[in-house]
Amino acid sequence: MPDEPTPVSAELPDSPIRLSGTDHITLIGSNEADTVEFYRDLLGMPLVLRQPNLDQPEVTHLFFDTGDGRILTFFVSDDRESDPRPQRTGLGAVHHLAFSVEPERFVETKAAFDEADHHYNEFDRGAFHSIYTRDHNGLVLEFATDKFHVPDDRRAEVLATAQRIRVEAGADYVKDEHMEAALEELGMEIDPYDLPDAPTGAGYDR
Repeated sequence: MPDEPTPVSAELPDSPIRLSGTDHITLIGSNEADTVEFYRDLLGMPLVLRQPNLDQPEVTHLFFDTGDGRILTFFVSDDRESDPRPQRTGLGAVHHLAFSVEPERFVETKAAFDEADHHYNEFDRGAFHSIYTRDHNGLVLEFATDKFHVPDDRRAEVLATAQRIRVEAGADYVKDEHMEAALEELGMEIDPYDLPDAPTGAGYDR
């Protein structure tokens, strides 16, 4: 008999460690020029620090602000060529990174990718609405925007409630009606954003 699914809850677990958030994520990049061109010049992330990799000084360590003070960093070297082919994932590998986009800027974000002739896919994921693309080294990137106004300090509570409602309804994934029911149950205003129509559910054209 299969094990019971792990319970989903916004309550803090009984664990010995308490974290305060994500400080930074570090990836192995190619060269500085291509990395800066994509992450600063296209995605708009300021380059806030450049220094040697303290564990490998011949490699450069680039620090980018992702928009809220959380940092994305890359180890780069000018002797590395970029490789846009899709990456192969496996245990311990990064499947994709997801960044937040304000709903009011979602359409102009799509337009910027169009203007740069940079391929992407768009999906309505139910709980959120997303653009998917790859960087210059084949890493899958997601640009997600909220479909409903949800305060940051209640996001986990809303998602956990929508999860319970989804399971009770026998649905495969969280849909608009589950988000709306969660917001209503929690006494929050149902305030949807005006976003483009897009295919729903699963799928990504890599």
